[in-house]
Amino acid sequence: MTYFPFSDYWGFYVGFLGLVFFFLAMDLGIFHRKAHVISFKEAATWTVIWMAAAVLFCFGFYQYCLHKFTVDTQFHSIQGFDGVLTSKRLALEFLTGYVVEQFLSIDNIFVFIIIFNFFHVPKKFQHRILFFGILGALLFRGIFIALGASLLQYTWVMIIFGIFLMVTGFKVMFAPEKTDLHPDQNFIIKLIKKFFPVKTNAPEGKFWVRESGKFFITPLFITLVFVELTDVVFAIDSVPAIFAITKEPFIVLTSNIFAIMGLRSLFFMLSGVVGKFHLLKYGLGLVLVFIGNKMSWLNDYYGGHFPIGVSLAIILGLIALSVVMSLVIKPKNESIP
Repeated sequence: MTYFPFSDYWGFYVGFLGLVFFFLAMDLGIFHRKAHVISFKEAATWTVIWMAAAVLFCFGFYQYCLHKFTVDTQFHSIQGFDGVLTSKRLALEFLTGYVVEQFLSIDNIFVFIIIFNFFHVPKKFQHRILFFGILGALLFRGIFIALGASLLQYTWVMIIFGIFLMVTGFKVMFAPEKTDLHPDQNFIIKLIKKFFPVKTNAPEGKFWVRESGKFFITPLFITLVFVELTDVVFAIDSVPAIFAITKEPFIVLTSNIFAIMGLRSLFFMLSGVVGKFHLLKYGLGLVLVFIGNKMSWLNDYYGGHFPIGVSLAIILGLIALSVVMSLVIKPKNESIP
């Protein structure tokens, strides 16, 4: 049963997206109007702000659910329905989904670092690329979520996606780490270069320029395209993962967006230290394996919903353990003093 179908609650969806675009406009138009290097302090401040906003939204969502299930008489006739327990479950589903998406996005940080180094993007323009990358990410996530809401109604699709997530989890843990990328060999990048000439000495911060009536793109634009392409790949993992936690498209959408909105500040805060957590990939991989099991059979085994509180505890426990072990166990290529 879906408690917030788009046909009945389209105003919720539109209002939430409108608020998101308002904050994005404030971000670029006021707070980051001038390109500058994002300091650790600034990044940490914005990370806390976005996390606090997610928690505040979760609390407001819980309060609304309590009101909805109390006032709406259609739920009173459902035998065994408990509005308080359902409200708590939905709020925990949002919180768990947000935590999963936020931690899975750490993989994005590794890739963004490689991309920016490959294209020699100055640090003061990295925020600009990630800002416009978010606009594309919102579009792609919306498309994947809409498709997922339709496809994942079928049990066999759930099982296939669950197996896919488990395989991805093992791949994250045991596949050799990629220390470099080759954007210049990407088919789409080659296609763009074929139709649009690249101007390497364009003014700083420009995605494209026009000279003598001719249109040129810049390396900054190609970097943005590659960032968008990588987000599509990450969405293939993350969207099915959150559908294993909740069947509510509204929760899937909002938790995804909060995680995406906080990704930029998280990138600038962790980009310098993320390499120290060399065992984090095992924690993320095990989270995907657990979620894949949850999607494939655990939810059905527990009557449709594996206890969401237990899910959150397992996910946080796996991530915390991998972080602690990364600090305790030295990497093989690092000498022990």
